[in-house]
Amino acid sequence: MKVFKKHPKKRLASSFLFFLFLALVLYITQQENSKPVPDPEKEPYSSRADYHFTVPDNWKNDPQRPIYYNGKYHYYYLYNKDYPKGNGTEWRHATSEDLVHWNDEGVAIPKYTNENGDPWSGSVVVDHQNTAGFGKDAFVAVVTQPSANGKQEQYLWYSTDNGQPFSRYKSEPIMTNPGVDAFRDPKIIWEEHSKKWVMLMAEGSKIGFYESENLKDWHYTGGFQTENIGLIECPDLFQLRADDGSIKWVMGVSANGQAKGKPNTYAYWIGVYNGETFVPDHEEPKWLDYGFDWYGGVTFEDGRSKDKLNHRYAFAWMNNWAYANNTPTLGEGFNGLDSIVRKIELKSDEKDRYFLASKPIKEIDQLIQSTDTYHKLKVEGSKELETKGDVYQLEADIHWSELRNVGIRIRESSDRTRHIDVGIFPEGGYSYVNRGFTNHPDETNQMLESRAPIDKNKRYVHLKILVDKTSIEVFVGDGKVTHSNLVFPPQKDQGITLFSEGGSAIFENVEIKHMDSIHD
Repeated sequence: MKVFKKHPKKRLASSFLFFLFLALVLYITQQENSKPVPDPEKEPYSSRADYHFTVPDNWKNDPQRPIYYNGKYHYYYLYNKDYPKGNGTEWRHATSEDLVHWNDEGVAIPKYTNENGDPWSGSVVVDHQNTAGFGKDAFVAVVTQPSANGKQEQYLWYSTDNGQPFSRYKSEPIMTNPGVDAFRDPKIIWEEHSKKWVMLMAEGSKIGFYESENLKDWHYTGGFQTENIGLIECPDLFQLRADDGSIKWVMGVSANGQAKGKPNTYAYWIGVYNGETFVPDHEEPKWLDYGFDWYGGVTFEDGRSKDKLNHRYAFAWMNNWAYANNTPTLGEGFNGLDSIVRKIELKSDEKDRYFLASKPIKEIDQLIQSTDTYHKLKVEGSKELETKGDVYQLEADIHWSELRNVGIRIRESSDRTRHIDVGIFPEGGYSYVNRGFTNHPDETNQMLESRAPIDKNKRYVHLKILVDKTSIEVFVGDGKVTHSNLVFPPQKDQGITLFSEGGSAIFENVEIKHMDSIHD
């Protein structure tokens, strides 16, 4: 038998490889052991909303009022493909047949195509009567741009191809700056009675009114001065028929009222447009939302309804300039979310005369996949539900006699240290949404709990809560009060707990409707 002897050099090489392997294993083990314990507050949020409109990439802010044409809603919004490096916004286009599912149509009005800078907010209309001379049914947009002289001025763009793309009318503004710092966000409507175009402009704390026959030549007719709601933006004007049959004008603005202890959302007045300006029925504005994240709101007609005065639709940018550039979604390559589209109606009561009532459009119900129901639960303290989730609609009727605080904890962590509280505080006379028990980018800590007044003597409330990956929208009672807020809990926080403090409460007809995603 022939014996093969190991060569000394081969034996040394084998030993070297063994020790190299051992050292590598020890290094990997050491690295794993040295990793910090994961902080659930800093885990990825997986924050692309399931049933809200989100920007495909980078950045979005102000929505522009959608228009309905040839069976579709055409929606334009401010988009920045260079974000977070800045470099301005442009108008990006999306279309929808149901206001739930959206198709991206790309950029419609590009930025820096001329010396007038990037396009900001404005207004687009369908010129059915060819008043501007671009052709019947041309899309005509009047847009604020920070012109070469640094002043905010108005420029006209138009499209003869169903809103994609737009061409500029001319390099010069159709409305020059009258000598004010803020001169922006034109909102145009067709006033049927006088057969003319009417434009509202945001001018600091004032709304300017203008008129035109051709969308090119505009004449000042009057102004409306707001008080104690800060800088105003994105004005709005429309008519609605109230539930008592009265037809009223509604004027709205996006307002910055937080410094005065007021919301930072959409303020509105009920009154009369007299052909020159707006005359309100009441001095103090009402508010369409009491949350911190319903800004740049727009209302628009139901394109399929023959009765244009019965109701309107509305939605807004869900963000806040106090922390807009510091949201966790930045780590996922996008920063921009809209509220769900809501149906708004004009209602009346003895106390507030007329007010706008909101509710989610029924079209989102097509996304319901399953429903968990709890018919009647008595709660004194807290009761955790078996149902879990991070994307759903929740409805509940809550009754009580005497208590201090009652509500529902949403997106609760398994150890109950993180949650968002939605509730009623009868002693204080307000409804609220508290997001202070989650990580939130508001460094001032002044926007952790939104509040809205309720009747202290009230002993019953109906809540409808829309929960998505990073948002909560609450509709209280008949929809006079709503709260829209961004929230950033870790994805695994999916608990739901009913609670009462200082007494017992009855929760009836509790339904949790789990929602499908609009994304493929």
